[in-house]
Amino acid sequence: MLANVAVLVLPEVAVFELGVLCEVFGYDRTADGLPGYDFAVCSPDGAPVRTQAGFALTPSHGLERLEQADLVAVPPYDTSVDPPEEVLEALRRAAARGAYVMSVCSGAYALGVAGLLDDRCCTTHWRHTDELASRHPAAKIDPNVLYVVDDNILTSAGTAASIDLCLHLVRQEHGSSVATALARRMVVPPHREGGQAQFIETPMPRTSEAPTLQPLLTVVLETLHEAHTVESLAARAHMAPRTFARRFRAETGATPHDWLIAQRVLLARRLLEDTDLGVDAIALRTGLGSAATLRHHFTRRMKTSPNSYRATFKGKAA
Repeated sequence: MLANVAVLVLPEVAVFELGVLCEVFGYDRTADGLPGYDFAVCSPDGAPVRTQAGFALTPSHGLERLEQADLVAVPPYDTSVDPPEEVLEALRRAAARGAYVMSVCSGAYALGVAGLLDDRCCTTHWRHTDELASRHPAAKIDPNVLYVVDDNILTSAGTAASIDLCLHLVRQEHGSSVATALARRMVVPPHREGGQAQFIETPMPRTSEAPTLQPLLTVVLETLHEAHTVESLAARAHMAPRTFARRFRAETGATPHDWLIAQRVLLARRLLEDTDLGVDAIALRTGLGSAATLRHHFTRRMKTSPNSYRATFKGKAA
């Protein structure tokens, strides 16, 4: 159960990413029916820490606070200086006792120095992946994703990807309805498709002849029960199928097929959590057609069956 959160700030901590952690886990929204957390910001010795923005902040605790946390999060910091050994030991102890240990952006360097990324899948901001790989060759770094969850070690890409990872953890611990409600309060998407490639590659230019596909995506999300193909979607967008597929990937970071499957699985998760519909009915409602097809795609993406997921998450919604 996720109830106790400690954020470890190191010299030159990045303010935005720290703010995301405070917004998700440190803001009391229990009056809205959302989970509350025992939240604390910590530094190695409890002393003030300088931020990248030039001002200092004063944490409320030292490293001792990490010992009781269910989640220990490390936002970006000055990675030219390795954290002191007592910090690394605290991170190792947290991971060893099964707490979530999360890095945001270049906070992954601290996890790397602590040895927590060895033989694990992980990520960081695309600008830092090569250097992180050279410093920690045993880490399995994926530069193309927004975040990675490898057992209890969680890593995110740069800046706004911290929101994606935090919402994923909330979704995993409390269910999709809670994560969606929290995302709505924060005015952010509850789930983003694609990876960092969508921010590295130069997107196709948007002109009056080729506007954003967002209106089309909105329509598709409202009609997931219908049959959608690249050809039918391209026709709605008044494009040739190949042109549409290129533009779709440029905007979303995913192929039309992968995006559709992901959205249908997300809807299936909501229906498993919030309704008593059977698997056959959910398969029809989500456009996956049959229970067998639903089980195939759901198990492939969620690593568990629809029935097992329902047993775990039904009733967790706020």
